[in-house]
Parts: sequence; structure tokens; C-alpha cells
Amino acid sequence: RWALTALLCLGLLLSVALLHAPGPVPGAKPMLRRALSGSAEAWPITPLPQAVVLDARKVALGRQLFHDPRLSRDNTVACANCHVLSAGGVDRQPVSTGIGGRKGQLNAPTVYNVAYNDRQFWDGRALSLEAQVDGPLHNPDEMGSNWDEVLGKLKEDAQLRREIEALYPAGLVAASLRDALATFERALVTPDAPFDRHLRGDQQALSPVALEGWRLFRELGCVSCHQGVNVGGNLYEKLGLVEDFYGSRGTPRPADLGRYNLTRDDEHRYEFRVPPLRNVALTAPYLHDGSVATLDEAVQIMARYQLGVRLKPREVQQLVAFLEAL
Repeated sequence: RWALTALLCLGLLLSVALLHAPGPVPGAKPMLRRALSGSAEAWPITPLPQAVVLDARKVALGRQLFHDPRLSRDNTVACANCHVLSAGGVDRQPVSTGIGGRKGQLNAPTVYNVAYNDRQFWDGRALSLEAQVDGPLHNPDEMGSNWDEVLGKLKEDAQLRREIEALYPAGLVAASLRDALATFERALVTPDAPFDRHLRGDQQALSPVALEGWRLFRELGCVSCHQGVNVGGNLYEKLGLVEDFYGSRGTPRPADLGRYNLTRDDEHRYEFRVPPLRNVALTAPYLHDGSVATLDEAVQIMARYQLGVRLKPREVQQLVAFLEAL
């Protein structure tokens, strides 16, 4: 019995040591990584699929709904207002503007490659793209509507009603709209980036500067949190892990508390879903509050507050070149 207890304790200690193991950078403090799936192991970075198989009719219907302002209470705000497809899937504002000119609390993340996040929203509260739809629709600072209102308006559109009834046996109901929107979002994949080609063996896909950035990305420990097919989106992490971010930025707001607002667990205070880095060069401003204007600045802030590293200008240039290859 004592031998078994000793083995169990040893296994627990080894697990904790691995979870909190510091990266290879001298002087960097231990990094807590909380997996969305409940596991602490790191995923490798893999290429985005070069094609996805979806029902083209549902994709087209979802695209139509994505651009339809009738999903909002006053018929002024569509999903596409905050997730502009021609601008990297974001609106490039610190926070988005909803109905009546109301301002949101958090920066709008990109909708591209969103299907490869383990969960949705900065606090990870939605377990699927279908569940995510309800968030902006009900949020009073965004669309400020509800399904009864939305369905009532759309039922007056005979053509749209026929299209939905042809695809969904249940007809024009909330579940049908959720599915169509989620199917469209699953189609928003951006394959064949230079880094994807590099991962598939193309030795010429990355510039020498980007290759150095990829090396640094791994050696500094960035890859501890930013991995998986979306180079992020599958872990939770605290902002200000090594140094007090809010001590520099200013007094935290309620929105800065992150997952704590959802769980009320003190361990989750200031903790957010690690943002995916695909197309990150197109999605400024950065961080959950949109407080960082440029990618250069974001790289330096992450190195300082998450890893305890002050980067040299050349290292910033290399890391940005790598991120641009995503």
C-alpha cells in the first residue's frame, strides 16, 4: 500500500513539474497552460486543410444571414459589421459598435479559421459555433435582439423562408439559422499560407528572416501556448503571467477579469482563451481590449508580460516576419 501511495505521489509531482516547466529562455518564469479540453499537453502546429467539404447551399444561406442586419433589434447591425471579411475577419477597432452606437467590452476576434478553435469567445463559454451565435444576437451592446424577434421578421421574407425550408425539415426555426451560420463560418478557411507550405516540406516557403522568427517562436516558448492548427485557440492563459500587465496599462475593468466573470473562480482571474495567430498581421488592434495598435508592439508585450523577456529590435523583426507568414 505504501509503495503504491509513493508511486502515485511521484506521478502527481512529475505531472505538476511538467505543467509548470519553464521554457528554454534563461530567467523566464514558469508558464501555466490550461488546456480547453482539460489536458495540459501541447499540440503540434499543423497546416490548415487545403479544402473542407460542406453543403454549398447551407454555406450560401449562412453567408446571406451573416450579412443580414435583420438579426439585430433595429435592423442596423449584421455579423459582417464586426467581422469584415475583406479586413481579415475583424472591424479593426479596439471594440465594436453595436445597435444605437453602443460600444462592446472586448475586441472582436477574427471569424477566419474560427472552426479550429476548441471553444469560442475570449472566455471560451461557447462550446460550438452553433452555440456562439446566441452570444452577439442577445448581447444588448451588439445586436440586442432575441430569436422571437428575428424569426418574426424573417418569416415575412417568403423567398428566404422557402430557401430555409428546402434545406431544413424543421423550417425557419432558430436551430436552422444557427446551423446555416455555423456552416458558413466553417467555410472561412485560409489555407496554403507560406507557413503551411513550410510545414508541408517546401524549404523555400519562408524567408530567412521568417525562418529565424519561427526558430525564436519555439525557443522563447511562444509555442507553449500558440500551437495547434490555428496556432492558438485551444488553451487558456492569464494575461500578465510573469509581470503585472494591468499595473502598466491601468486599473482593470470588469471585462479584464476574463474567465472569472464566467466561473467566479479566482484561479481564472485575468485568464483568457489564447488567441489564434492565423492572419494575425491583418487583425490589429490586439489583445482582448484592443489596446495594442501594432503587431511589433504586441510581440514585445507578450514577450515581456508572458515570458519575462525583453526582445531586441532584430528579434521583434524576425518574429513579426514569421507571424506575417501565417
